[in-house]
Amino acid sequence: MNSALKDESALFRHDVAFCLGQRQDARAVEVLTNILRNNKEHPMVRHEAGEALGAIGTEDCLVPLREHLNDNVLEVAETCQLALQRIEWLQSHPDATNEESPYYSVDPTPALPTSTPTEELRAMLLDEKNRMFDRYSALFALRNKGGKDAVSALGAVFGARSALLKHEVAYVMGQMQDPQAVEFLTHVLKDSAEHAMVRHEAAEALGAIADSVTVTLLRDFAKDPEPIVAHSCEVALDVLEFEQSGQLEYADKGAGRNDNVEAPARRPICPCRG
Repeated sequence: MNSALKDESALFRHDVAFCLGQRQDARAVEVLTNILRNNKEHPMVRHEAGEALGAIGTEDCLVPLREHLNDNVLEVAETCQLALQRIEWLQSHPDATNEESPYYSVDPTPALPTSTPTEELRAMLLDEKNRMFDRYSALFALRNKGGKDAVSALGAVFGARSALLKHEVAYVMGQMQDPQAVEFLTHVLKDSAEHAMVRHEAAEALGAIADSVTVTLLRDFAKDPEPIVAHSCEVALDVLEFEQSGQLEYADKGAGRNDNVEAPARRPICPCRG
């Protein structure tokens, strides 16, 4: 994968960094550290490298993350803060599990219990005064809960200030594959004033939900003047084509231990994240 990190496409390089984090392979720490420290690299790729270091979580990850807690790029700084807090949280909760999540993804923060009332999670998520770590924990709890009220709470985040938080909401909407999210995601993709990393994630989420309306929208925005957005739409359409051919591997914990029960489809392993 190291050679792939030299690809001309920032979108592709960021997906490679994400996959390295999801693998949680300590051998990737050095190359991810170099990406994070490279101020000439695209901020979205640096963000993904920081998040990947948080996912790997070894002692070697701590120094580069601390170096960039106050990075000049806000999204990179916030990512490193989250990553460091994730490692510290796991160190203080060595027996923590992710059993409530129906997804295989290694998330940037733990989720709060799904027993937490939706309105409480919504309030925590939308409160700009809360730590980003706590807002993310509420975000992932809402994802795990699913349903109309959870999607509504998540959609309200698109009025928030943080591009990092908004891009994560778009990502989990893609994981959830709930058609009720299409209206929110469409608005984000169409908003040329929105941060490119948020629009990119909205495009991939629309591809994951996939209906005739979203496919038409993706085709239209495959010509977007922002390369990351245009390429994301192309990727989403390509993933749909592979999905329809039955050649794509999916990440899903399944509907249970009964092999005769068909599990709901989930988002593909890669490319999958911003």
